[in-house]
Amino acid sequence: MQDFNDQIAFITGGASGAGLGQAQVFGRAGAKVVIADIRAEAIDQALAALRAEGITAHGLVLDIMDRAAYARAADEVEAVFGAAPTLLFNTAGVNSFGPVENTSYDDFDWIIGVNLGGVINGMVTFVPRMIKSGKPGHIVTTSSLGGLMGSALAAPYSAAKAAVVNLMESYRLGLEKHGIGVSVLCPANIKSNIAEASRLRPAQFGQSGYVENEDSIASLHSIHQHGMDPVELAEHVKRAIEANQLYVIPYPEARDGLRAHFDRIVESVLPLEADPEGARLRTEALQNWAADRARVFMEKQE
Repeated sequence: MQDFNDQIAFITGGASGAGLGQAQVFGRAGAKVVIADIRAEAIDQALAALRAEGITAHGLVLDIMDRAAYARAADEVEAVFGAAPTLLFNTAGVNSFGPVENTSYDDFDWIIGVNLGGVINGMVTFVPRMIKSGKPGHIVTTSSLGGLMGSALAAPYSAAKAAVVNLMESYRLGLEKHGIGVSVLCPANIKSNIAEASRLRPAQFGQSGYVENEDSIASLHSIHQHGMDPVELAEHVKRAIEANQLYVIPYPEARDGLRAHFDRIVESVLPLEADPEGARLRTEALQNWAADRARVFMEKQE
């Protein structure tokens, strides 16, 4: 996608941080912007700022864990703008830090529910509508550098973000034939208010194994205040969409660590000469299965 004028962009977490940066950048490029956020007051402030720039913007309150609310949000977008989004940004996320061995069920349910479940809800809600529209589109989902390797202090977050990377790789393969591009953004620090996420934690997920208080929030702010500016990050995302780029990792300090991590994975794979016949048989079986499934699917579509 090269021209963003009159595209409809739906952005979760759009009232602040990375989401607001996306709303600003793509709104300035001519897109009509929908910001979805769980905080009504933040939406009002963001809308005022966007509209002051002449950006066409609509806001709605959305808990991305609520599938029925997501469907209503999609209907609202079509009612307001007359069409489904052509740009989908799954940006909203939460985090909480603590030793992996102290992680509670509620920690897993909340953090994975938002960071993975919320993305799933966005994809299942909007992808069929985007396909049905017949228009070219693009989807950008925010994962994290933490999704590319484990973390002893952010295990649920890293697990959810790892699943998001894998999920976007899968959608990338599946949506190409529909003219819909898919990118996954893997940022490090962003100048955002994600440090405040624990204040939004629902009561039903209140039993945490971590220490969450004013000191822990202030500690996180000390990191994020030096993060990448959300508008700068969104500019990288815009260029990635224009290039139809799958992975978006605009953090040069991450290169060496990622290379070392993935080199260890590749080096653990046995060489082909260790089992050439087994490798051949397994590969052929998988290829034959894939071809058969594709044939069955095409027959059902006819």
